Amino acid sequence: MPSAKWQLWILVAPVQGSEGDMFETMAAALEYIFRTRRRLDSATRGLDEHSRDPASTRQLLERAGLLAARREYVVVTGSRGKGSVCAILAKLLGAHGMRVGMVSSPHLVHWNERIRVGGRMIATGDFLRILGELKPDIDAVSAALPRGGYLSPQGIFLALALRYFDAYGVEIAVVEVGRGGRFDDIAVVPNRLALFAPIMLEHRALLGDSLQRIAWHKAGIIKRAGSAISLPQAPVVTRALQAEADAQQAQLCLLRAGKMAQWLADSERGQDIHMPGYGRMNLPLLGRYQVDNASLALAAAEWLCRARGLPPQRRAMRSGLAQVRWLGRVQEMQSSPAIYIDGAITVPSARSFVTSLRPRLTEPTIGIAGIPRDRDFAGVYRELAEVCSSIILTETDINPSTVFPAREQALQAARAYVQDARHALDLPRALELATQELAGKGGTILLAGSLMLIGECMLLWGVDTSVI
Repeated sequence: MPSAKWQLWILVAPVQGSEGDMFETMAAALEYIFRTRRRLDSATRGLDEHSRDPASTRQLLERAGLLAARREYVVVTGSRGKGSVCAILAKLLGAHGMRVGMVSSPHLVHWNERIRVGGRMIATGDFLRILGELKPDIDAVSAALPRGGYLSPQGIFLALALRYFDAYGVEIAVVEVGRGGRFDDIAVVPNRLALFAPIMLEHRALLGDSLQRIAWHKAGIIKRAGSAISLPQAPVVTRALQAEADAQQAQLCLLRAGKMAQWLADSERGQDIHMPGYGRMNLPLLGRYQVDNASLALAAAEWLCRARGLPPQRRAMRSGLAQVRWLGRVQEMQSSPAIYIDGAITVPSARSFVTSLRPRLTEPTIGIAGIPRDRDFAGVYRELAEVCSSIILTETDINPSTVFPAREQALQAARAYVQDARHALDLPRALELATQELAGKGGTILLAGSLMLIGECMLLWGVDTSVI
């Protein structure tokens, strides 16, 4: 199996472009995109409201004429599941014959995955060419930055996406907030609709220590006289969303049980659900939490259809939902032994991972965990230990800025919940240990880790991430 460093080479290796490209490789393009962002790395970061200013991104979009298109925008935020909501919504709208663009993050293998039209990621040649076209505007905005200021890489990716969407006649852009919302560069687009996946405590050093403050950040994607749809939230979150909606003279719809899908049964293609107004539908994703995400996406698709003067079509909704493909989230990689992976690095997501797969587990069940140090890694180990007889701890060096707990610290934390806790230096060795020594052909392996590790799984199994 290839090493993590080999994977990193894959991400930045030279690619073929046309002879006149301003940037000849993705490595050169990424170096350019992140150049001013490094100014922030040398300083104390602090809360988003003190360290992030989307004004430079707005200036870039306006200077490049990227907000002129009469396009519908949907902005999606939350603490968990927002990428899934984007992927499901894009399929539902595409099934209605609409040309849909999508901006999401992070990526699994290729940076190009962050920009898609019709589910297909932007080609590297287009990425490099468009970045070259935007370079004069990016340089002009960067030159005017105040001391210590930076032009967000996220904002540059958004500019690339909008120019690409213009070229392909994208009618609706579904965009995922990277973190928070109020100070997020993705959220500068003129969206009429805001969507809220579950909101919980996260990124406390950057968003604040209270759920109310985090909800205030998320609520910032609601625009003047717009609309918002949210999954059920904790009371403090609901109050924050409603307060922002009132301040913006916007309409907030909080989905209730009667408007949400109910799980019916596992199926060969994911799970079957019952959605009011649509009946039995197939959702080809394994995570139980995806039932709620599908409910939010269906409600959003109905709103967007009606906003465009089109009645929502039952057949299109059913067809679109059945075509959803979203990688790395409770995904089965092989059957003997069964291996399931999930980007579960928080306690709630790890609990959902285990809950979703309980009916499918076979003994022995082995856990592999690659959880960054700044997360509750011990809590994730605890959730895995509910069903796993052994847990293998591992890490990756693909992104040097992501730090994993020290070997002994991680082992000590895991052994508080499971007697057989081991450590493997990298993912290939962890998988070798799990498959050849522990699980046998009839067991189950649950791999929970950062999306960098999940991306490494895509490469190890040869999964095509270019199309969803």
